[in-house]
Amino acid sequence: MSSPRVFIVRHGETEWSLSGKHTGRTDIPLTANGEKRVRATGRALVGDDRLIVPRKLAHIYVSPRKRAQRTFELLNLGIAGGLPWTAHGSAACAGLECAAPVEVTEDIREWDYGDYEGVTSPEIRKLRAEQGYPGTWDIWRDGCPGGESPEQVTQRLDRLIAEIREKVQGPVMGKPDAGDGDVLIVAHGHILRAFAMRWAGKTLQDGPAFLLEAGGVGTLSYEHHNIEEPAILLGGAFVVDMAEKGIQ
Repeated sequence: MSSPRVFIVRHGETEWSLSGKHTGRTDIPLTANGEKRVRATGRALVGDDRLIVPRKLAHIYVSPRKRAQRTFELLNLGIAGGLPWTAHGSAACAGLECAAPVEVTEDIREWDYGDYEGVTSPEIRKLRAEQGYPGTWDIWRDGCPGGESPEQVTQRLDRLIAEIREKVQGPVMGKPDAGDGDVLIVAHGHILRAFAMRWAGKTLQDGPAFLLEAGGVGTLSYEHHNIEEPAILLGGAFVVDMAEKGIQ
């Protein structure tokens, strides 16, 4: 018996992610290479004998930004009943079926960078020096003027985490016949790193303990099949159904 997992997927490469510009509310598309790499990720990691098993997904959360939605479209999942947005391109599904509901939520949109939207970190540090701010800029501690503070980001992430644990994964924890409770989240770099920190009970001020590259996939779960013991899953094995494969 395995504990339910949460798979976090950062959207694929964009022109701004390549240049290091902070991309929050600005809606820009994936690059051609970004789409290609996400398709490859979907083929490698999504399938009945892969890390992310479509039939085991109980719920899917996607950011309202098009770059995240397009990434989801390319992940090799066949969604029953269609998507809650107008498709941004052709899907990559290879016939895999997934009955999980897909929900677009503001709780997992990217950090609002405010005055730092479209600005690189070196440019931000230079600007802050010119404005007389002491020390160096750290988004996990300082947030963004005109945008969100770490406290505001924490509040919305904690709300989403509570929903996942109370409504999706808590009811199936430790109950083999209760159904599968895996969750998939497709969103953005800073917000998913913050999500992982809050999942593990760390404050954002603890610092950027995790990295997630464009198009990357991370896994969160629990220790001892206990909803009160959230954990980071450092290595997740692909699934092999012993009964279906006839393995003795």
